[in-house]
Amino acid sequence: MKHPVIDIEPTERLKKLPPYLFAEIDRVKRELIAKGKDIIDLGVGDPDIPTPDFIIEVLAKAAKDSANHRYALDQGMPEFRKAIAEWYRRRFNVHLDPNKEILPLIGSKEGIGHIPLALINPGDVALVPDPGYPVYKSGVWFAGGEVSLMPLLQENDFLVDLKAVEEDIPERTKFMFLNYPNNPTAVCAPKDFFKKTVSFAHTHRIIICHDAAYTEVCYDGYRPPSFLETDGAKEIGVEFHSLSKTFNMTGWRVGFVCGNEKVISLLAKVKSNLDSGIFQAIQLAAVEAFKHDETVVKDNVAVYQRRRDILVDGLNALGWNVPKPKATFYVWVPVPSGYTSQELASKLLKDGGLVVTPGNGFGANGEGYIRMSLTVNESRIKEAVARIKKLHEH
Repeated sequence: MKHPVIDIEPTERLKKLPPYLFAEIDRVKRELIAKGKDIIDLGVGDPDIPTPDFIIEVLAKAAKDSANHRYALDQGMPEFRKAIAEWYRRRFNVHLDPNKEILPLIGSKEGIGHIPLALINPGDVALVPDPGYPVYKSGVWFAGGEVSLMPLLQENDFLVDLKAVEEDIPERTKFMFLNYPNNPTAVCAPKDFFKKTVSFAHTHRIIICHDAAYTEVCYDGYRPPSFLETDGAKEIGVEFHSLSKTFNMTGWRVGFVCGNEKVISLLAKVKSNLDSGIFQAIQLAAVEAFKHDETVVKDNVAVYQRRRDILVDGLNALGWNVPKPKATFYVWVPVPSGYTSQELASKLLKDGGLVVTPGNGFGANGEGYIRMSLTVNESRIKEAVARIKKLHEH
C-alpha cells in the first residue's frame, strides 16, 4: 500500500533563520574541493593547532574508567567547577563561588543558545550586537523573543553606542548580549566601556550576557579584561567562556558560564530538562587544561601573532588598509571600493580559491567588510596573500 507523502513545513521560528552562515560556507567549499580546486579556508574560526597531548592523555585514561561512563552531574563535576573558579581568580582576580556561580556547558554556544529560554517570555526583547555571532539572534527567536539590534560601527570603534541604545530602548527589554574581544570585528573593549555598560544595565534593570570566548587569544602583550572584573557586574550579569579557542578544543564541546547566581540557576534549570551534562572524562581533561593555561596560551599566541602579521602586512602592502587586531584569530578587512562584501567573497572564492566570510553574514552592519581567520598555517597564509596579489595584477 502506497502512503501519501506528508507535507512537512518548517515552524515559524525556523523560517525566521537565515541559512547558518558557516554551514553554507562549508557546503560551497566542499563542492569546489570535489571539483579538484585547491581551497585555502580563511572562513570558519576552527583552530588548526592540535589539542595539547597532556589533555588528550588525561581524557584517554579517564575514558577507560567505568565510573565516568554513567550520566554526568547536571551541575558539572565539583573538580571542574573549582578549576574554573581558580582560573578566574588567577587570570582576572575575580572570585567565584564554584557551587553557585559557575555552570559547565556543552560548549559556550550551547549556553548562549539556551539562555534566552531562561530569561525571556514570548514578546520580550533582547539587545543584540550587529554584526555579531549568529547564535545571539537565533537563540532569542527560538525562545519567542524579539531582537533589537545594536549597530557596531567604525566611528564608535565597533563598541556599542550606549547613548543611542538608551534613547530608543524598547519596552520589555530583558537582557543584552555583548562580545569582547569581538567576533567578527576583532575589537577589544576597554575597562571603561564595561563600567558604562554595568551602569546602563543597573539603570534599566536588564541582564548582561557577555561572550568572552576570545580573551586568551591576544597579542603584543595585551590581556583583555573580564566583564566580571567591573564593580557591580556580578549583580546584573554573566560571562560565557569556552575551552575551544584557549586550548584548541573546539570538537570537545566544553565551556562554562559564570557570574550572577540567579541567572546561573535559571539556565541550570533549562539545561537539566534538555541535556545530561558533559562526559566526565572530558571534564577531567578540562581540569588538567587549566593547570597549564599559561604555557598553552603563550604557545598559541605566538603562532597566531606570526600569522596575523603575515596576513595584515601582506594585505596592506597591496593597499588594503587593514588594522592589526589586538585579540581573536580574526582579521576584519575593509572591502576595497567597487565591491560589496558578498561580491568580494565570491570573487576570492571563484578566482582565488580563498574562502572568506562576507561581513553582512553577521548582520547588515557588517556590510563593507570581510572576515578572515588565522586558522591555517603560515605557508598557506602567504599563499593566500600571493593569490590576492595575483588577482590585483589582473
